Amino acid sequence: QVKLEESGGTSVQIGGSLRLSCKVSGFSVTSYCMGWFRQAPGKEREGVARIGGAETVYADSVKGRFTLSRDSAEDTLYLQMNSLKPEDTAMYYCARQLSSYCYRDFELKEYSEWGQGTQVTVSS
Repeated sequence: QVKLEESGGTSVQIGGSLRLSCKVSGFSVTSYCMGWFRQAPGKEREGVARIGGAETVYADSVKGRFTLSRDSAEDTLYLQMNSLKPEDTAMYYCARQLSSYCYRDFELKEYSEWGQGTQVTVSS
């Protein structure tokens, strides 16, 4: 059974750091295109970062601050978030495509399985 489970979300101060985890089961995290998305209240879900093959792509809003990685031994996808801003406040989701290659980086319809999300709140 395929499952994605996010964790690590919490409240953090502006400028702080946080690492989110997405533990997967039922498949190998390194064999598929994987992505992180977020959704703030009243806004559409947007892509944050994705990895497929050897290529990692970041949204402009997080470039230089966020780092995506994955660990095959732990079957876990990570999102290291540094220099956090209030606009990073959102529910964060991990998702996978049914391919090792990423089709249309952050197109939601390309991602077939999603986790339940973990809340990140950035405030002063």
